[in-house]
Amino acid sequence: MTQPERPTPARRAVLGAAGAAVLGGSTVLAAGTAQAVQSAVAPDAVPRQSAKGHGHGHGHHGLPVPTVIGHRGASGYRPEHTLGSYQLALDLGADIVEQDLVPTKDGHLVCRHENEIGGTTDVADHPEFASRRTTKTVDGVALTGWFTEDFTLAELKTLRAKERIPATRQENTLYDGRWAVPTFEEVLRWAEQEGRRRGRPVWLYVETKHPSYFRALGLGLEERVARLLRRYGRHRADSAVFLQSFEPSSIQRLARLVDTPGVVLLSAAGTRPWDFVEAGDPRTVTDLVKPAGLRWIASYAQGIGPTIDLILPRTADGRLGTETTLVRDAHAQGLILHPYTQRNENAFLPAEYRRGTDPNAYGDAFGALKRFFETGIDGIFSDNADTALLAAADFRDR
Repeated sequence: MTQPERPTPARRAVLGAAGAAVLGGSTVLAAGTAQAVQSAVAPDAVPRQSAKGHGHGHGHHGLPVPTVIGHRGASGYRPEHTLGSYQLALDLGADIVEQDLVPTKDGHLVCRHENEIGGTTDVADHPEFASRRTTKTVDGVALTGWFTEDFTLAELKTLRAKERIPATRQENTLYDGRWAVPTFEEVLRWAEQEGRRRGRPVWLYVETKHPSYFRALGLGLEERVARLLRRYGRHRADSAVFLQSFEPSSIQRLARLVDTPGVVLLSAAGTRPWDFVEAGDPRTVTDLVKPAGLRWIASYAQGIGPTIDLILPRTADGRLGTETTLVRDAHAQGLILHPYTQRNENAFLPAEYRRGTDPNAYGDAFGALKRFFETGIDGIFSDNADTALLAAADFRDR
């Protein structure tokens, strides 16, 4: 069965550019429709909001509120963590583009959501690497596949990226094999080039993945990240970068190395960050989202990135339940909130915003985003930046 036809990013860009005129954006629809929507809803084309001016929300160094973060680039439309995905997110108008970092055997930082790359590259099609398939325990979870720390950068560069969830995003498989796995340094160079071309900084959102695991292997991430940030002048408090990690100790370590803003990612209530597990710290995410936990986070970080369920828990039938006090409590400590992750497909939406029975079809993403923004969050990670940008523009215009 094929997926039902749905609008392409370019088609949505046309609709977005036409509707964005109320914001003072461009009303001219050029041939490059993605560029048109980027002109219509890019940060320089919308008013900067603040907690005082909007009633809630905290802008960071001029970023619009709500801020739209391209989750792994434009992963709703291109294989994640490729230069093609990053470029499309930027062209669609994303305020920030996200990278996840893992190391190679020879210590280079590359952009992958996980160090296991069997699902995001064509490594299984390379007989020369068949013997490297193995089982490892990463943060307490046994995984079988191929791992970046077992490849040199030169070897990794012989692989090609592919769509991670092809059953859900069949259209993205068109781009399988088109791009290699990028290094973080290549992304920094790309951001510099795009910044010069656009006349404004390109914001990056950089995550250290499994930092305790890699430190135990002698491949500590934080020092390598800091070295590259300094090399490219992105180590200051006003740099166009956020650093993020699910391990608070990684953000603490980065805070000692650079002044770049840090964000602590928070998984489901009741879970424990892996560095807490290793250190014997009994606290859970439930503890960290209480005022005392948030106060502790604010002592070394500038924000939190909670799963949206910590703000709007879901009921047993998958609908949105009663809103928690997390947004209010975090703002009281001066923390920004960038929750994750908004996706357009029914399978990822709260039950009341699903449309039809096909889990891969698009539901009422605009309705869901409106509800998310009403909580007062400062931004959101989105696989579909164009959708989130239009929803953010609607919300600001309200």
